[in-house]
Amino acid sequence: MSDQNHLYILWTNADPLTAEKMVFMYGVNAKLRKWWQEVTIIIWGAPARLVAENGDVQKKITEALDAGVKLSACKACADQLGVTDKLVELGIEVKFWGQPLTELLKSDAKLLTV
Repeated sequence: MSDQNHLYILWTNADPLTAEKMVFMYGVNAKLRKWWQEVTIIIWGAPARLVAENGDVQKKITEALDAGVKLSACKACADQLGVTDKLVELGIEVKFWGQPLTELLKSDAKLLTV
């Protein structure tokens, strides 16, 4: 799962400004400017609800996907928040992330936590 040219951004902060000015600004530019070959944004916790309810954030999701950024959300969180169907509708992968995150943490993966 780990690759030296793959950046994972673990997004746990539901502040819309943080989403716009850090998660998406850096994530999309990192992909478009080829700072990283692959960029995956992992939506964990409260941002799942933000994504499901905020039109501006949904536009950022679309822009990120169009740029080639992968988006994946924690299924346990999405299910508990009742937003799984909306995330899937937006083109976001939804899966259980506990084990994969543990593997990333134990490996030499590049993980940025916001």
